[in-house]
Amino acid sequence: MKKSDFAYELPEELVAQNPLTERHASRLLCLNKQTGQLADKQFTDFVDLIDERDLLVFNDTKVIPARLFGTKVTGGKVEILIERLCDDNHAIAHVRASKSSKEGAIIKLDGGFSCKVQGRAGDLFRVEFTGDTPLLEILGQIGHIPLPPYITRADDESDVSRYQSVFAKHLGAVAAPTASLHFDLEMMEKIKAKSVATAFVTLHVGSGTFQPVRVEDLSQHLMHKEYFRVPQETVQAVKEAKVRGGRVVAIGTTAVRALESASQNGRLESGFGDTDLFITPGYRFKSVDAMLTNFHLPESTLLMLVAAFAGYQPVMNAYQHAIGQSYRFFSYGDAMYLSD
Repeated sequence: MKKSDFAYELPEELVAQNPLTERHASRLLCLNKQTGQLADKQFTDFVDLIDERDLLVFNDTKVIPARLFGTKVTGGKVEILIERLCDDNHAIAHVRASKSSKEGAIIKLDGGFSCKVQGRAGDLFRVEFTGDTPLLEILGQIGHIPLPPYITRADDESDVSRYQSVFAKHLGAVAAPTASLHFDLEMMEKIKAKSVATAFVTLHVGSGTFQPVRVEDLSQHLMHKEYFRVPQETVQAVKEAKVRGGRVVAIGTTAVRALESASQNGRLESGFGDTDLFITPGYRFKSVDAMLTNFHLPESTLLMLVAAFAGYQPVMNAYQHAIGQSYRFFSYGDAMYLSD
């Protein structure tokens, strides 16, 4: 298939710019991946769509306040977006300025902090933060929540909590696993009360998730890498769900990527590392039976993954239905549930 096969027109007003007052107040579009049948529901109905045999797998990554603003010694404005933490003083980052930053350039940041550009790292830069303050502490003091590019407003205080899942644990993501944003403590309690098992993986979502596919031939696309970890207790939980005849329900495409990346030997194995797994139609899923996800950008790798899971035409039909019914799209938008 080609990149253009995944294009669709989205009215600008359907791009959600703010979260709803309540996390669970979103709508839920259900797609039966066998029949293509659609059903419009509320997100709170999700609890009725699972049973005690199933296993829900969440991504427990935690978004860091990865966006920094500064100035060059010459006075030019600079925006830094941390892509990956290397240690307490070093990171790989996007460095955006009117002119490309040179090796050795000093950038002055708020709060009296500064950093030095050490050189290129592919399309990104290696950056050293000078002084004795650890990088995570610097980000905690002066960093901004890295809202996606399609959210056109500046981040505010509400994003600190709302662009983060209620079970976020491991710092490292620069974008939220957005399917998780619909779950609040009340929803988690309802899932527990129904005796539905839960498990966790970690995948640190990178800014590459928003990068457009630049080639028409998908076989030529260079997939970005993201760190993932699948613990042994999750592997065991998946085995137990399969034994009792339940489904593995991945909460978000990031949970799917983690589980499938750990299943490339034909069965799910615990482990960690970087994954550049690119899932497109024709891919044979090894661990995941059902998926909860948000609506994704046209021609994006995430839309391609969803189409691989539930079928190209059923998914594209579902997107047209969602547009016609004025669903809210992208990170702070509504959700889809794809199952048999």
